[in-house]
Amino acid sequence: MDLTSEQKTARSGFRAFVAEHVSPVADRADREQILPEGMIGRLSEAGLMGAVLSAEVGGRAFDAVTHGLLHEELGRGCSSLRSILTVHEMVALAISRWGSAEQREAYLARMSRGEVLGAFALSEPEAGSDARSIRATAVESDDGYRLTGRKQWITAGRIADLFLVFARVGEKPSAFLVEGDAPGLSIEPISNMLGLRAAMLARIDLDDCAADLLGAPGAGLSHVAGTALDLGRYTVACGCVGIGQACLDACLSYVTEREQFGRRLREHQLIQEMVAEMIVQVDAARLMCRRAASRRDAADPRSIMDTSVSKYFASRMALRVASDAVQIHGARGCSAAYPVARHFRDAKIMEIIEGSSQIQQLLIAHQGIAAHRRSAP
Repeated sequence: MDLTSEQKTARSGFRAFVAEHVSPVADRADREQILPEGMIGRLSEAGLMGAVLSAEVGGRAFDAVTHGLLHEELGRGCSSLRSILTVHEMVALAISRWGSAEQREAYLARMSRGEVLGAFALSEPEAGSDARSIRATAVESDDGYRLTGRKQWITAGRIADLFLVFARVGEKPSAFLVEGDAPGLSIEPISNMLGLRAAMLARIDLDDCAADLLGAPGAGLSHVAGTALDLGRYTVACGCVGIGQACLDACLSYVTEREQFGRRLREHQLIQEMVAEMIVQVDAARLMCRRAASRRDAADPRSIMDTSVSKYFASRMALRVASDAVQIHGARGCSAAYPVARHFRDAKIMEIIEGSSQIQQLLIAHQGIAAHRRSAP
């Protein structure tokens, strides 16, 4: 699946941006567990905050392949930053798809300029993969809705200007927009996570907090969250390709420089086998993402299955390739002085976020069985 000249040009631009602004600060951001000041501004200046939004609101409206290339390159540099961009895009796309005219007018142009940063608030202390078990509640009031509950593991939660929050209206899971400075909203930073340590994770508490309904009551999971999570899975899959490529690049350099037993590491057969497997795994994941992208651009219903397959395979690939990269680097691979240690920790998180590997297995199996039944004579 060859890239067009426009896509190649875009990739070169993304790669140059990451090389100049992202990769040099990624290890420090991981150690200090904070996104470097001005990073969102740099994304905005590069026109990358509105990748999924239309030109009418100042967005770039990237095709799916180009969008995937953006997240692959960011994944090579800093998965924490890529994750923050992902949740911002998830909120922006949800508003674009399901928001009222007033909501789209209020937020989309500012989100495309990076003036409003979005965060996706679905998970709770007792509700993770089982999203239907959310306990946050919403009650209709004279000026909209009032929300009460707690959300946890919220990427960009410390710095977000706008939260997409899911809560129950009676028994109906629904979606709401909550301003970051709304009275009744409190934020507690979460630190010392295994990976994505600069993703500005937080818990948020909502105490009779004013909120604006997004979409229809009861459509929160089936429509709003479904739209957002499908996008999130695709960008995570592409980001995992970036992690794998970063680990492969690091290993190719290391085995060329490092000597053991009187020979370069690249001359040892077992090292060659590991490198060969890394190359195959990264390439396979990239091709899966490209197929998903082409079907997403064609509005092909099969893109939903392709996206789940890509996310499942690519996240598992990233962890395996990162593990081998640490192994090849030996004790140095366990050191903060080498990025493969960060990539290894980040890769594990990829198997959990935007639908765990086990959830993807269920989705893939259900879709595969359904497709077989439809085609059976």
